[in-house]
Amino acid sequence: MNGVELFLLGRTLMKVGEQAMPEPATGSRGSVRSVLVTLGEIVARPGTTVGEIAVRTGLPQSQVSTAVARLVETGSVETEPDPADRRRRLVRPAAAPSARVAEVRAATVDDALAAALAGPDGAAPDPAVLRAVTEALATLALHLAPGRPLPPTG
Repeated sequence: MNGVELFLLGRTLMKVGEQAMPEPATGSRGSVRSVLVTLGEIVARPGTTVGEIAVRTGLPQSQVSTAVARLVETGSVETEPDPADRRRRLVRPAAAPSARVAEVRAATVDDALAAALAGPDGAAPDPAVLRAVTEALATLALHLAPGRPLPPTG
């Protein structure tokens, strides 16, 4: 596998993950990717600012601000004034998970993964293939978990 193949695989896995997410009660999904990328940065670096997240992710600051607002609304993150500059806000994961966070964490990827592995005619995937892919994902998660320290950004 080369870098391009890995990148494209990552995009496919993101799509499967998006399909596995339960619909929000508001019915408005918005940009799931920008919210998840933003949340990932907040979890990896609590006490960060919107501007810092934008720089690290390459997302426009307005998109990060919108994502943070959605995450605050769902109770996933909290903000507080930055003691060094009261005009800015520091963002960190919420102390206790909200009902939405619990709902998303409880959702499995089983159905979305089965759909992604379905045959061209929509036939259910071979159970052995489904099991092998599920095991491979568990191995990747064990070694490349999102909670692992991130390499320095430069």
